[in-house]
Parts: sequence; C-alpha cells; structure tokens
Amino acid sequence: MKKKAARETYIHGTEPSEQKRLAALNRLTNEAFVRFLGVVPRMRVLEVGSGLGILAANVAAAAEAVEVIGLEKSGEQIAAAVTVPRVTYVQGDAHAMNFPDGHFDLVYARYVLEHVSAPETVLREMKRVVRRGGRVAVCENDITLVRFDPPCPAFDEVWKCFERYQESLGGDGLIGRRLYRLFRGAGFSKIELSVQPEVHWHGSEGFSAWIQNIIGNIESARRGLVNSGFCAEAQIAAAITQLAELTKRVDASACFVWNRAFGVR
Repeated sequence: MKKKAARETYIHGTEPSEQKRLAALNRLTNEAFVRFLGVVPRMRVLEVGSGLGILAANVAAAAEAVEVIGLEKSGEQIAAAVTVPRVTYVQGDAHAMNFPDGHFDLVYARYVLEHVSAPETVLREMKRVVRRGGRVAVCENDITLVRFDPPCPAFDEVWKCFERYQESLGGDGLIGRRLYRLFRGAGFSKIELSVQPEVHWHGSEGFSAWIQNIIGNIESARRGLVNSGFCAEAQIAAAITQLAELTKRVDASACFVWNRAFGVR
C-alpha cells in the first residue's frame, strides 16, 4: 500500500529574496556541516530537502566519485538549483520517499525537520533508505538559542511571535532540542549529538552576514506574521531597525548554535 504523504509547511516561502538569503546562509554554514558528514569516496548520498542544491554540490565535491541525489518538494527550488556533475534532483515528499530500502550510504537533512508535520516519519523514511550500517545525519534549529549583545528587546518580541506563528502552521522552531528523542523513536543506534556554533562579533567575517540572515528570516515571514495577527507591522519594523543598528555598533556580538545529530541504521 502506498504511504499517505503528510502535510508539510514552510514558513519562509520560495521568493527570490528568500533564495538569496538561503544562498548566503549556505556560504556561512556549509564547510562545517560537510566536515560533520564525514563524506568518503564513492559514497551514494541522499540530501532530504535539497533547496537550491548548494550544499549538495559541496557534498559531491568533498570526495572522489561521490554521487548525490537531492530530494526536494518545491519545483521552484529545483528550477533555481545549481547544476553540477554528480548531483541529481528529484521532486518528492520526504514523508514517503520513492527510493528502495537500503539504497544510500549516507542520508542527511538540514533545516528540514522543523518544517514538516511528522518529523519522526521523515526520520523513519531516512532510516529505511540508508543501508545497514549507514548513517543518517541532521542539523536543526532551536530558535530560542539566538543571543545578541547589546540586547535587542524589539527583536526578542518579534522572535517569540515568529516561534508561535511557525507552530500554528504545524512547524517546530524548537525541534533541535528534541533530536535525541526523535532519533530514539525512529529506531536508530549509536546516536550522537553535537552543535555547530555561530559566534560573531563586530569586525569578524560573518557578523553582518549573520544578522542579515536573521533579518531575512523575519522578512520572509512578515506577511504571514501580520495577516495571522501574531505581529504588527510596527513591531517588525522596530525589530529590523534594531538589528540593522546592531551591525554598526563596535561593541556588538551575536551567538547561536545549530543542533546536530546522527544515528546508524
């Protein structure tokens, strides 16, 4: 019997401005995540939620003869994705993947589980399509871990609204804290947790880019935040102004950590 696809929600949209933000975020975060994956030559790899394919391209280039399939639900994202050797894109639903059991050596997803309605179902599918002894790896958000100094109270107020709005859509911006429990529930063995830090300060290479990423998060959800009644336009404008001013302060800093996990089938 064919599995019924679960409803998937995505808070950010796929507009060109959001694609630009995601490309910049890839430049900030890909190198460390590819090291975490431990790619070796001739691996057959599946990326779940491949988006613009930038990470998939980096994974394919990480070792000799690595083949990557990028599974992506959005046709708009696939149409805008990078085209490189040894990376192929397939449109489909992560809750019910059209791949045979044990087909891949490595399966990973990044910034995906927070947007799906049934994350444990997705993890079970990832486990199903990886070979026995193969690894499944994820990297996810817990958006409460964002910290700025000097404090940005207008941003903090909007960020709480962002969390509640995402929850109302069926997503979970706090899912990073639950990765161990989710991996246990999906039946993985040899589970390990780690974090990938984002620590930036005025004058450091990624400081402005990281703050622009946070601003982009808010902008991408602006219409939904306002139309849903979670936030007013004036609140959003104040938050963005506060963050923009932070980039000009010579005493400013930012801290965040991504939550990562891997497990073995």
